Amino acid sequence: MSETQENCDERELLVARHRKEKKALQAEIQSIKKSVPKGDKKQAKQSKIKIAELEQDLELRHEKEIESFEQQNSNTSSSKVAENLDNLVITEAVESDKKTPKVSKAQRKREKKAAKAKDHAEMCAEAELDYKNSARYKEEEEIKNILNSMSYKIKPIRSDGDCLYSAVTDQLDSNLSVLELRHKVADYMMDNKDDFMPFLTNDDGNQFSHEEFSKYCDDIKTPGIWGGQLELRALSHILKTPIHVIQSTGPVIILGEEFKEKSIILTYHRHELGLGEHYNSVKLFDQNQDLS
Repeated sequence: MSETQENCDERELLVARHRKEKKALQAEIQSIKKSVPKGDKKQAKQSKIKIAELEQDLELRHEKEIESFEQQNSNTSSSKVAENLDNLVITEAVESDKKTPKVSKAQRKREKKAAKAKDHAEMCAEAELDYKNSARYKEEEEIKNILNSMSYKIKPIRSDGDCLYSAVTDQLDSNLSVLELRHKVADYMMDNKDDFMPFLTNDDGNQFSHEEFSKYCDDIKTPGIWGGQLELRALSHILKTPIHVIQSTGPVIILGEEFKEKSIILTYHRHELGLGEHYNSVKLFDQNQDLS
């Protein structure tokens, strides 16, 4: 293997590790958000600052590792690479002894960026203390007004990645579980791939290959994998039931309108969660009634 190819492989491994660490951080952030008691504004503010710091620390570390990697591989002499590694160790030792290191232009830029991000996070936390000015509050009010005209109100569903399926099972007369629904959706989409595959693209913007689509369907079977409009379309055909999706702006999305069964009604929220969209169920104003 050539030195150039070996360097490319090493960089791909580094990028893959960074991607894995970012994914792990998102899980940690979700856990932090869930740990904040509802209505505790002080802890909510502290959690936002902590999340911003975690994100910035990871970003700065990744930038430093990429910069170090590229610097090492720009030298053709192995002795020069060793010298750079020694300098890095010495620099870190000096920092640990609280001596003043020589700060590079790139490091100053990262520190300035980190300080700016932290200030921004604190400002956002302060602004969100006034909940009525938040996008989430405005979205909820719009959806509540729409549901009010239909004599329904929001029934919250836990935000665990299964919200779409949980909201649907909440309104079913059957005892189908979330996992059973996931398997049914995956099998239906695989059996009708021509109806679904054209709507899926990969990171390069190209339509899914058969292998990519097969993996997508396999992932659907996994708890916690978020679902969207394609999965709802499959569900409407599996259940032979229309599914109405209420959103704050735009018309109601109706899937399976050719079916005559009583509709399943969901609400779609873009701003309810910091890490992504969310689906809730609905119920009648009279809490002693349900949708069946």
